[in-house]
Amino acid sequence: MSKPHNILITGGTGYVGGRLIPLVHDRDNVRLRLMARKPEYLRARVGESLEIVAGDVSRPDTLSAALEGVETAFYLIHSMGSGSDFEDEDRIAARNFAEAARKAGVRRIIYLGGLGNEQECLSKHLRSRQEVGEVLQESGAQVIEFRASIIIGSGSLSFELIRALVRKLPVMICPKWVTTTAQPIAIEDVLQYLLQAIDHESSESSVYEIGGPDEVSYQDLMREYARQRGLRRVMIPVPFLSARLSSLWLGLVTPVYANIGRKLVESLRNPTVVTNSAALEAFPIRPMSLSSSIERALQNEDQQFASTRWQDAVSSSMAPTRYGGEQFGSRLVDCRTISVPLTPSQAFTPIQRIGGRTGWYYGNWLWRLRGFLDLLVGGPGLRRGRRHPVNLSVGDTLDCWRVEKVDVPHKLRLKAEMRLPGRAWLEFVVTRSDDGCEITQTAMFDPVGLFGLCYWYSIWPLHQFIFAGMLRNISEAAIEQAVAESVEEDNEPAPQMVAAHSEPEPARPPLV
Repeated sequence: MSKPHNILITGGTGYVGGRLIPLVHDRDNVRLRLMARKPEYLRARVGESLEIVAGDVSRPDTLSAALEGVETAFYLIHSMGSGSDFEDEDRIAARNFAEAARKAGVRRIIYLGGLGNEQECLSKHLRSRQEVGEVLQESGAQVIEFRASIIIGSGSLSFELIRALVRKLPVMICPKWVTTTAQPIAIEDVLQYLLQAIDHESSESSVYEIGGPDEVSYQDLMREYARQRGLRRVMIPVPFLSARLSSLWLGLVTPVYANIGRKLVESLRNPTVVTNSAALEAFPIRPMSLSSSIERALQNEDQQFASTRWQDAVSSSMAPTRYGGEQFGSRLVDCRTISVPLTPSQAFTPIQRIGGRTGWYYGNWLWRLRGFLDLLVGGPGLRRGRRHPVNLSVGDTLDCWRVEKVDVPHKLRLKAEMRLPGRAWLEFVVTRSDDGCEITQTAMFDPVGLFGLCYWYSIWPLHQFIFAGMLRNISEAAIEQAVAESVEEDNEPAPQMVAAHSEPEPARPPLV
């Protein structure tokens, strides 16, 4: 067997690095090491099997241990979220890493930078990203630099910005930078380029411009997202709105902080398009279209949303911490939990019987009213009931819900089929604890447009009574049933006594 390929990934807590880690880890004959300023933060994400070394590119003395024995290093670090001197910070960090890589004998550095014509007056952000690639070459190692425009993927900064704008603003005032041309690329294609660079045959340092097949503006991007989400949006162009005002505006309606937004807006004034075909010639990757990229992002978002343990991301009390609940991406989440001194099977029993003739454990008249209102607007209401009083299967209808996942005695997830300005789920999860188990109830809503947000926040006070009462009564029902079953077991006659009454013993012969 050949010697393992020693690879280091920096920036593992970031968007691209976090997605790259499992892909590199799954490769054959690879020994993967991760570098992080705070290894404990990364450890919670990757588990115990991977090696994590503490290292900070701003402190050269911490880098030698991380780079020892490494042949290929991914440099996925930048300082966009820092203060106004981020250019100096990026330059110093890259120089420290390059010097440490030279001393450690690293043969290849793979770096992801930003597109932009070097002959034009680039923004500070884009200029800094390209300068980092040049500084890394001081290491003497081969540097493979990829330059990308907007990365389309659930969770990426640019995609979150676009989604928030389209979701919240039915009418958008579009400043001049919204018409700037870009060449978006899907996160899946970016990751494939990074992976294939590990085994790239060329030994020369190279810069590869990567992008999808479509050259579009941010306005086109927002329109395509709105089309796929079924939203109608009015966009009014204006010839002004400074970077500072734009950043404050973005800070109000999107998840982007004002200081990051300003740097982002400044970079948006520069066209970011591919100017040569070197990447297509060197790598057998044909990036997907903009339409497919957004479609994949929405699909991946749903899959990650369905598999996420929301209770791990909220406070330990599981009670909502602010009006409207917690927000995860585009979803609004109301998550709460309660402990019961029962086994998971006992705790799950009333959950499995929910709906139909059993009802919803709290405020049944409110549920009936909601069902009647749903009927008036053409929804299913509560007429459908449930197929079986106890057993549930994926795809079953349950009043105005449909069973999306059931794993007895651990999880039940229902998807709403009532008429709503968005998508909604109700999930119950039962997990073991030291004193029995915990029942976690999570209501989730993915609003469509401004009306969807208004709907959720307007019924939020009502949810506090309904969801809190439902969880409390489910736990009480589980405890009452467990007690009743225990009493029945105590009152049952012993098996041998039953046998004695049903079959009398044969007569014994008299003693002589």
